[in-house]
Order: sequence, then C-alpha cells, then structure tokens
Amino acid sequence: MDISACEVGLVACRQYDRQLLKGRVEALCDALDFRVSTGSRVLLKPNLVSAVRNKGLACTHPEVVAAVAEWFLDQGATVRVGDSPAFGTAVGVMKACGISTALNGLPVSPINFEAPQSVRLASGLSVGIARAVGECDLLVNLPKIKAHGQLYLSLAVKNYFGTVVGFRKPWLHARYGDIDNRFEAMLVDLLAVLPAGITLADGVVAMHEDGPVAGQPFPLHLLAGGRNPVALDTALIALLGLPREASPVWRECHRRGLVGSSLQELSFPLATPEEVAVQGFRPPAHLRPVSFHPWRLLRGALKRVMAR
Repeated sequence: MDISACEVGLVACRQYDRQLLKGRVEALCDALDFRVSTGSRVLLKPNLVSAVRNKGLACTHPEVVAAVAEWFLDQGATVRVGDSPAFGTAVGVMKACGISTALNGLPVSPINFEAPQSVRLASGLSVGIARAVGECDLLVNLPKIKAHGQLYLSLAVKNYFGTVVGFRKPWLHARYGDIDNRFEAMLVDLLAVLPAGITLADGVVAMHEDGPVAGQPFPLHLLAGGRNPVALDTALIALLGLPREASPVWRECHRRGLVGSSLQELSFPLATPEEVAVQGFRPPAHLRPVSFHPWRLLRGALKRVMAR
C-alpha cells in the first residue's frame, strides 16, 4: 500500500440514507482522484467486531457498506465483503447486524476471512493474512469511527488488523500487548504488505466513551476518506478535538515520521477539520492493557469454535 498521499476528504452526512451516502462516496472519491478500472476485484473490509452487544453500534453501518458496494458496482467492479471478527464469523456478524439484508439483491459476495497466507512484516514477525486480501485488486477499508478501551481510538489504521485471520488476532494481543510498542508497531507494519485502495470511514453515528464494543453513540454526522490511512487518522483525531499523543497508534506513526502523521502536511479538498470539528466526543478515561489474559484467550477460542 502506498501511504504517500496527503489529501483527506471530509463531508457532512447526517443520516444513513443510501442514496445520500452514495453521493457522499462519489464526492469523496472524486476529490481524492480515486479511480476504479472496469473488472477490478474489490474487497470491502468493514468493522465487524461483534453484533452481539450494543445493537450493532460497534460495526460499520449496513447502509454505508451497501452504498459503497453499489458505488463500486457502478464502476464495473466485482465486489466481495469480508472481515475476521473478534467473535463469530464475518458472515454471521453481517447477518446479525443487518449488512446481509442491506446487500440483498446486489451481486456482492459476503465471505469469511480464511485460509491465512503467512506474510513477514518489517519487524520480522510473521502474520497470517486472509487469502481473499491477497486476491483483490483494491482493498476498501470501511472503519467505524469509535473509541477503543485499549488503543484510545479505532480508526483507519486499526481497522486493517481485521485482515489477520481468526485466532491469530487475540494471540498477537496476548503475545505482544505488554512489550513496549510492539503491538502498535505490528499494526503500522501491516500497511506495507496490504493492497492499495481507499479508506471510507463511517462517522455518521460514531461511538465514544468506551470501545471497541461497549461505547455510547455520538452523532458525528461525517463521512471521511483517504488513500493514506495515517493521514486520515491524523485528521480525524484533530476534528474530534483530541490530543494526538494520546493515541498509541498515532504515536507510532509519528515516531517513524510517516507521511500523514503531521497535520500541517495534509490538504483538504472538501471541508477542513475546523469546519466539521465537534465538541463532546469523550475518549476512554483510562486505557486497559492491550495484552489479553490467557483465560480470555481460551474463552475467545471456544466462542469462535462454537460460532462455526
């Protein structure tokens, strides 16, 4: 993935109306000069952490997924939708949170992220990336803008962690969560081995106070896009009125001097962060350890087996 772009698209969007959302997606892609070739194999990667709790608030909204899918279909692409949820399967979570219903009638294939392909990161760590990710021409990242009880915020960079298959995700939490910045470094290293594409972030109704599952709704009324997830995260933290240094993922990006980690280098072809800035978004008061207790790791594995 090329993360050299500095353009970030920000557009107001007050409701989950499909045609309104589709128009906003069109505006974002035009502003970011994002083009799709006919016949491109597109993989949409929403946030499907869990639909069991909080009435699906923690997941990317079904109408956002459907609107983005329709837009890519209109460009002549083939579209699949998948993820590797914390609990259960992607197809199961899509059914539970309403994405399957929203996609009904569209020539879109919902898939589970399976068949991990071992990829070595710059740190030397090997991770199992879903085979479907390697098979796509464009990876479209569809995060939910939300607070995160371990990482402060879950935005564009964090959402790519779902490309890692199944049990390997909690294992990476357990193995590297307590070692300096190894977990955040792994998240950032993933960017270099993933396909090119775009991030379109769902902030119509964001989630604050806690996360990634048990937070409260926050009416952010925003869709945001960028070809560089680092730049998009920097802009989103700014418009939420939060200190960038409080985000472990942003700190790792800034430590490396990655393009997009400085607000001053960004450009905004649509609205600026100041024009769509909000007040009242509350991040977690205290961050929990990134590492999982071994019992939680075992419990998660059992839930995954039972869900299948």
